[in-house]
Amino acid sequence: MAVVYLGLGSNLGDRRENLESAIHRLEDHESIEVVRRSSILETAPYGKTDQPDFMNMCIMIETRVSPLDLLEIVLSVEHDMGRVRKEVWGPRTIDIDILLYEDLELSLDDLCIPHAEMHNRAFVLEPLSEIAGDAIHPGFGKTIETLRQDLETGKANS
Repeated sequence: MAVVYLGLGSNLGDRRENLESAIHRLEDHESIEVVRRSSILETAPYGKTDQPDFMNMCIMIETRVSPLDLLEIVLSVEHDMGRVRKEVWGPRTIDIDILLYEDLELSLDDLCIPHAEMHNRAFVLEPLSEIAGDAIHPGFGKTIETLRQDLETGKANS
């Protein structure tokens, strides 16, 4: 089983319920087991700021599916929950990002692992550090907690 970390966010409707519903839908898949979950963090929007605040969290899953198959599952959950992709960084009922998949580094048109911008986003690093502070970011060779501290203190992670 592969250990994978996902980031979840919602800023439309019942945000907390959207996060819970997404987790339950992922758990319903026979090849996914949710192992750990962070607390929920309320954050201001990133990128496009004229929208409601987000609730964000991270989960650790174990899975037998490939990264591309996992992406299909994640996109299906988003679609089933009413996610509409109208604009980059726009409001959404649910957003699920594959952050880390074991120590894999993958760069495809539709999928980049580790997530290309996670090291610049406190709303990802804070909850991820809570459940996977010692996990190593394969691109930077640093722990998630170190990346979180670097972002907090303004050290560059590029």
